[in-house]
Amino acid sequence: MPATDQPSRQLEPLWWDGLDARRTRPALTGDEVVDVCIVGAGYTGLWTAFYLLEADPSLSVLVVEAEHVGFGASGRNGGWCSALYPVGPATLAAEHGEQAARDQHAALRESVDEVGRVATAEGIDCHYRKGGTLVVARGRAQAARARAEVEESARWGTGTTWLGPDEARERLAAQGLSGATFNPSCARIHPYRLVTGLAAAVERRGGRIAEGTRVGTIGERRVQVVGGPVVRARHVIRATEAWSARLPGLRRVVAPVYSLVVATEPLPASTWERLGLAQRETFSEHRHVIVYGQRTEDDRLVFGGRGAPYHFGSGISPEFDRDPGVFETLRRSLRDMLPALGDAAFTHAWGGPLGIARDWHPSVRYDPATGGGWAGGYVGDGVATANLAGRTLADLVTGASSALTRLPWVGHRSRRWEPEPARWLGVNAGLRLATLADTEERLTHRPATLGRALSALTGH
Repeated sequence: MPATDQPSRQLEPLWWDGLDARRTRPALTGDEVVDVCIVGAGYTGLWTAFYLLEADPSLSVLVVEAEHVGFGASGRNGGWCSALYPVGPATLAAEHGEQAARDQHAALRESVDEVGRVATAEGIDCHYRKGGTLVVARGRAQAARARAEVEESARWGTGTTWLGPDEARERLAAQGLSGATFNPSCARIHPYRLVTGLAAAVERRGGRIAEGTRVGTIGERRVQVVGGPVVRARHVIRATEAWSARLPGLRRVVAPVYSLVVATEPLPASTWERLGLAQRETFSEHRHVIVYGQRTEDDRLVFGGRGAPYHFGSGISPEFDRDPGVFETLRRSLRDMLPALGDAAFTHAWGGPLGIARDWHPSVRYDPATGGGWAGGYVGDGVATANLAGRTLADLVTGASSALTRLPWVGHRSRRWEPEPARWLGVNAGLRLATLADTEERLTHRPATLGRALSALTGH
């Protein structure tokens, strides 16, 4: 077996290399009474704490985390800070009106810039680089979908444009290019540096973070830690995303679906001259199976995607982070897309769950009667979206009426996922159909008939 095809040496996120990815803060040991208790020290929880303390420095804010800051998707993701949203503007407009749809997507574009603004202001070296995102179309079927997306974007003003084959190739030397779409509202980041820097910013403002503090139940103005303390708070915010499925009564609120990632060794300048991504654009492909990539600060290629199975009963386990078959598919797909990669070695492979609501619709909710709030269901597009959620929750908690609290995702309620085994069958059927639809298009060079079945199953 060639050295470049050997299994990866590292099975933890590349982003954790050289950083203190462990519990460094003490666990909660005694009962607490605070103004705000936030469950989950990822982007959603930390952005909420950050903006709450910015709005009212007198608040006592406690963030409790089962593992360590950034243990979940916030410290494992592909490093896209984008304005992507799993619900298109036409769908939002049908439910809430055209202006509400435009406002939601404009707020997401603003959030991409807001993340960069805060990173600069707080001295967070998260390798933020707003180079936009390039999604290549390889073949007629992908090009047809891409052009339809450009037409839809022109109607709604979301900023996606079409690049012909030559212009696309100047940006990324993908094989079999028919063109590409480009959207400027995306920044490449180092996800773990962002989440740990954000935690430090929260602590500088007086917020507290307790690690190794697993929550058993969340009640009205009350959080019960497993086997120990109780936190009483005027406001309780649940920011647990995929891990919500582990809490009583919430197993069917979101489906934890795994996304896996691989990374190459640092590539020499000569390889990058052939590959492209000179502006540190993030990149993807107009496939049915979602993939995503970026060029890191130290000139690696990071490439991830779906394809790992959903696990029965909304299962989450460290062993699910590692699927050798999916890792190999990702490596093979990247080499096929970018032949200029040559025989570069892959050094890391990792994964983790993300949260998907039944209608693929993220939401932010807060009930002033109970003091309870929640945000999540980002479907993997959570970096900038979590920033927007944090700003929105801060306004809701403090009672501020703002443009953010009037966005259409505020108060949205998705129906619950089906009970098992229907949930397991449905989610995995969708993943399988996406793979088969891509295979069909490679063979027929036409839009896949299976794509219609996939849309009927997922509602997208």
